[in-house]
Amino acid sequence: MIERRRVTDLWRRSDVTVRDLPFGLLMAAVSLLPALHGKGTQVGDLPARPFDALAIVVIALECLPLAVRRRWPAVCLVLVSLGFALDQIRAYHVFASNAMPIALISAGAHLEHGRRVTVVLLSMAYVPLALALGRLGATERPEGYVVFYLALALAWGIGAWLRSTRAAEAERRRHVAEATRAAERTRIARELHDVVTHHVTAMVVQAEAARYLTAAPDRLDATLSAVTDTGRRAITDLRHMLDLLKADHDTDVSMPSAGELHTLVEQTRRAGQPVELTEEGRPAESAGSAEFVTYRVVQESLTNTLKYAYGSPTAVRVRYGEKEISVEVSTDGPGSRAASPGGSGRGLAGLRDRVEALGGEFSADRQAGGGFLVRARIPAENPS
Repeated sequence: MIERRRVTDLWRRSDVTVRDLPFGLLMAAVSLLPALHGKGTQVGDLPARPFDALAIVVIALECLPLAVRRRWPAVCLVLVSLGFALDQIRAYHVFASNAMPIALISAGAHLEHGRRVTVVLLSMAYVPLALALGRLGATERPEGYVVFYLALALAWGIGAWLRSTRAAEAERRRHVAEATRAAERTRIARELHDVVTHHVTAMVVQAEAARYLTAAPDRLDATLSAVTDTGRRAITDLRHMLDLLKADHDTDVSMPSAGELHTLVEQTRRAGQPVELTEEGRPAESAGSAEFVTYRVVQESLTNTLKYAYGSPTAVRVRYGEKEISVEVSTDGPGSRAASPGGSGRGLAGLRDRVEALGGEFSADRQAGGGFLVRARIPAENPS
């Protein structure tokens, strides 16, 4: 089995000429069989002539160039056409004459340059061939020549259709690849935004608060410890992201889930933000991506409370259902704006995209009392 696989791989890696050669050799060998003499394509209905030395040359001209029908389609078409003309004029009607439509299909599919010129020259060459056959006593009527010409044109058209189909498929794959790369860049940008913004915002807020705690060494030490812990968590999360971006990363590497919300809330509390977490139910086993998105919704919402409602009581409510997860993050008032990096608007837009990608609903609105309310309904199963 292993040897067979090696042979198959070696064959696929071989040059296209090597892979096309056996077909030409097989057609040449078949053409030499006595039972197939006179069984080839006929134009003009001249009586078949017995084989001679020139018949071998004709077979070689019609079959061997098929080895380069994809590498050099123009060369293949010229040589096969020459052999075909000799075959019809000498009336051998060898089986190898069936290589003519094959050469036309290959040229129509693989010829890159001079396609129109090739069609014109072949059409012009067909007229002298028909006249020569008529002088040799061919009984074919004019409409017969026209039908045969149309058959040859059909073979070229099939090749041209294959070429256009292949080009359309290549274009489609290119668009898919570009869309995939764009989606991947967007995903990476969102992950970096979620990880970096949250941790850096918490560190800035904690560092700003530490400036006013110089008279309280115990509280200052606790605040600086919180800054250190947040920085370490940021480094850990960034390393985790870099591991995910590696081409050979371990598929078992876990992403943040709703089960880590307590750690997230506790980290926000240490940054000085009063947060209450309420959870109802338990995550479904099939939640999958929904848990990850739930975590990101809460994380981004808490980051915004640190930025724009620092010190304002914040409530996080998460309800786990069989079919969906509901999330609400609200603040009672505007609080005091912390000295933290300004927002770009990417966070909420990214959350909306994440939730809607799973078929859920997302809203973020200001409340009448000056607070802010974020709601998300996330289906527990990713829609197919």
